[in-house]
Amino acid sequence: MFLVTANQMQDMDKQTIESFGIPGLVLMENAGRSAVDFLLKKFKNIKVKKIAVIAGRGNNGGDGFVIARYLMEKGMKVNTFLLSSKEEIKGDAKVNMDLAQKLCDRSHACSIIEIPDADTFKKLKSRILHHDLFIDAILGTGLNSDVRGFFKDAIELINSSQQPVFSVDIPSGLHSDTGKPLGIAVKADATATFAFAKAGQLLYPGNSYTGDLEIIDIGIPKFIAQEKNIKLSLIEKKDIAACFSPRDVQSHKGSYGHLLVIAGSIGKTGAASLCANAAMRSGTGLVTLGIAKSLNKRIEAQVIEPMTHPLPEKEKGVLSDNCFDDIQTLLKEKQALAIGPGLGTRKGTKELVHKLIEKSNVPLIIDADAINCIAKKPEVLQKKKVPAILTPHPGEMARLCNMKPSDIQADRIGIASQFAKAHDVILVLKGAQTVISLTDGRSFICPTGNPGMASGGMGDVLTGMIAGFCAQGFSPEKASLAGVYIHGLCADILSKDIGAFGFVATNMIQMIPKTIHHYLL
Repeated sequence: MFLVTANQMQDMDKQTIESFGIPGLVLMENAGRSAVDFLLKKFKNIKVKKIAVIAGRGNNGGDGFVIARYLMEKGMKVNTFLLSSKEEIKGDAKVNMDLAQKLCDRSHACSIIEIPDADTFKKLKSRILHHDLFIDAILGTGLNSDVRGFFKDAIELINSSQQPVFSVDIPSGLHSDTGKPLGIAVKADATATFAFAKAGQLLYPGNSYTGDLEIIDIGIPKFIAQEKNIKLSLIEKKDIAACFSPRDVQSHKGSYGHLLVIAGSIGKTGAASLCANAAMRSGTGLVTLGIAKSLNKRIEAQVIEPMTHPLPEKEKGVLSDNCFDDIQTLLKEKQALAIGPGLGTRKGTKELVHKLIEKSNVPLIIDADAINCIAKKPEVLQKKKVPAILTPHPGEMARLCNMKPSDIQADRIGIASQFAKAHDVILVLKGAQTVISLTDGRSFICPTGNPGMASGGMGDVLTGMIAGFCAQGFSPEKASLAGVYIHGLCADILSKDIGAFGFVATNMIQMIPKTIHHYLL
């Protein structure tokens, strides 16, 4: 599913109208008619006597007039509050305003009320509030500066109404590309967006303003979108399901790969075991966990199915570069290498991580402390010989980029994409709506996951899943997308079953096989 920017959407609208020849009035009619279908389905169980359409002066307001017209034709009482004088309305929006006015003239229960200035708005506030449902058609996707004046007052009034709110195309005030409120934004219960979803509707905090999102086909030809070479997409269930198929009856453990995990240190053996166990539960045939010799006996009780391999240590409980040759030997006949969970960041550990990145001959999954080990020298990634997947959380990403976590969060897609291209890696930036950026400039947003995942060990599970899929023969791209999507889906199922408070990483591991079997196969 493509996710478009405001500029891309504007260009596609223009090309559809000017080059392909579909009139703007037809697009607006399609948008309004289908939006009404979604609105009636969404609020079918709510008793609505009077509906208020709050319309701006542009095409978003024009869509609002189409919606008002269809609702009036269904016998509903609709008042449209135009945040402008009628004389300022032009083009397709004016055509639909005039059509709506003709219906109002036939019904004493419906009207179009002009609100040309702040004083008029103040006088009408009480009247506006006396409605059972608000349709927000004030500002569209082209907004790029803070909402001001009585438009801001109108949004505040809608948000304070405590009535259901339906937004047209995008909640007014929300930045279409980033999901950030521009000073203020409408908090919608549902949004009907046109042609394609917008990135800001899926990214935090935009998703919390958008409510239930419905994508309305307004008639833009598919080839126009394909020609735009859109780089951002939403991961869809069907794409992940295509990665899986029932297993051959003649298959055996050797058929599904052998993963090597290098992880753990004193006090952090849990991270290593979570990673290895998650890889097994993801369907990997064999998993070997390399860990400091003095910790081997302790971790054997935590990992039953994965094998362990004690590695020599300079310092008790810490892996250093002196075990590099042993790891190279272990890598023979392995299909993937995961490094980092609970590994620590001692000087010798950093040297080991750098050597493994430079010398590995199988795909690398680099997580947690392994990311911290290269944070000051991310250029080591340019020396790798194989594909690499990095899975940082915002704090780790900030260290990699020498930025603040808040800076990372302010432009998750842009920063992830830039890093992926610059260092020739797949970058999985964890967090609400995890972002996966590929080396060719494409990025994906994951729709699964919930706040119940905010507990220790979740990232270690994700690393094991992605690495396990790589070992089974998935391409690094498919392994990353499948791992992130299924990881979040497991959490969503747990949230429904036991609630979002208190489920832990080990619960997630147990959910992996069931989730793949019941939801993807």
